[in-house]
Amino acid sequence: MSSPTRPVVLVTGAAKRLGRDIALELARGGFDVAVHYRHSEADARSCVQALQQLGAQADAFAADLADEAGCKALLPAVVQRFGRVDAVVNNASLFEYDDIAGFGHAAMERHWRANTAAPVLLAQALHAHVDARGAQGCVVNLLDQKLWNPNPDYFSYTLSKAALEAATTLLAQSLAPALRVAGVAPGVTLVSGPMSPTQFDAAHQLTPLRRSSTPADVARAVRFLIESPAITGTTLLVDGGQHLCAQPRDVMFLAEGAAAPKDD
Repeated sequence: MSSPTRPVVLVTGAAKRLGRDIALELARGGFDVAVHYRHSEADARSCVQALQQLGAQADAFAADLADEAGCKALLPAVVQRFGRVDAVVNNASLFEYDDIAGFGHAAMERHWRANTAAPVLLAQALHAHVDARGAQGCVVNLLDQKLWNPNPDYFSYTLSKAALEAATTLLAQSLAPALRVAGVAPGVTLVSGPMSPTQFDAAHQLTPLRRSSTPADVARAVRFLIESPAITGTTLLVDGGQHLCAQPRDVMFLAEGAAAPKDD
């Protein structure tokens, strides 16, 4: 069981990368943490150990969020282990490339199940839990700056995140006052897909501030929203201003040109 004075947060996809940084930031802020993972059990156990070293109660929970039954079972399992849940960070995300030429039902459904339906189901479950306790909870959805600066690359992924952004507003309306729902939209934060470290460095500088988001930037924004009881139904863009720069392609492809060696 968690301490009755320490809030508990479930972070999906917390075994590694950005989810791990979010979990560690929340532990440093006094939260106990449920670490969700799908396949990365060893990384999840490593994250749990790091959280415990920070003084947090922590445990790992496996679930395939694209499976409705598995997703619905996750929050009750966390409640059974900790006794309570106060917040959910919907960080886990499917990110596969397609474009309009390759678009089809299968790709769209995979992204929608993982990136849209799962966060809605977890918000639904958290609302029922905190409402029964007479408490207020918070959901933070990880979005993407490209929703404010669209391009047609990663077509199904972008549609699923656009649906999640709309769901953030609808959930904030539907589940108040027991639940606040907000979003964080990062920019280029970590190397992903086929991007090389050199391309990542170039992409990270394609913003007005000449730097995009770091994992620490995003984690602090998530913590801020969870700790801000007057904020709901809105999204923080944490991207160095990348959303202000119209881009015809995903920044990954623009970075290929920016990182290419120049002829003398």
